[in-house]
Amino acid sequence: MRIDINADLGEGYGRYTCGDDDALLGIVTSANVACGFHAGDPEIMARTFTLAKQRQVAVGAHAGFPDLWGFGRRAIPFGVAEIERLVAYQIGAAQALACQAGHRITHVNAHGTLGNLSETDTDIADAVARAIFAVDRNLAALAIARSEQVRAAERAGLRVFSQIYADRAYTERGTLVPRSEPGAVIQDATAAASRVIAMVEDGALITVGGARLATSIDSVCVHGDSPHAIAMARTVRQALERAGITVAPFGAA
Repeated sequence: MRIDINADLGEGYGRYTCGDDDALLGIVTSANVACGFHAGDPEIMARTFTLAKQRQVAVGAHAGFPDLWGFGRRAIPFGVAEIERLVAYQIGAAQALACQAGHRITHVNAHGTLGNLSETDTDIADAVARAIFAVDRNLAALAIARSEQVRAAERAGLRVFSQIYADRAYTERGTLVPRSEPGAVIQDATAAASRVIAMVEDGALITVGGARLATSIDSVCVHGDSPHAIAMARTVRQALERAGITVAPFGAA
């Protein structure tokens, strides 16, 4: 069994930093790099891609709403055609900066509210998938397990890899518990790692009520902006390796 560990990186802006990217790049096997809309800028992107290349970490475009003030976590009423162009724009920026750093983009992942909306909204999920396919049909979609993102990527003819979240709780429907609700974010690294192992070994999401919902699992996400991100990522990786699971980028031969 092979499992990827991914994190959202490059989420600073200008002189402001967010998270410890250097440390996380020594633990994760894939990085979703902010493209300048919800966070990030050309300098941060270039540095992140360069470090990822040096450490043999796969990289993807982490596309979100243009919302620096709200970190991409506010709902902005864009139409689906506008969302398609916003995502395409960010993929292009990521490809350019990765190329300049000697690396290459392998996947696209939706950030924050764009991710939450495309988890359940078919039209928005299709817009994201169409953008990926239009820019580069060889890119993969890194999608929330059991979501509309998965089905949209399949309809678009993209390779799709399903991810679960180490540090987020799931509703009985298999969707993410909204961050505004108690218990939505899991902060205990040991508890999170045990839950990840159970989900990976069972091939299922575990809901807050204890139900198991069958799903394919290719990657485990740890949010890089969390204050517990390093401990969480390290503990999850160690637990996977102790369980005899190979930790490697999704899609790797």
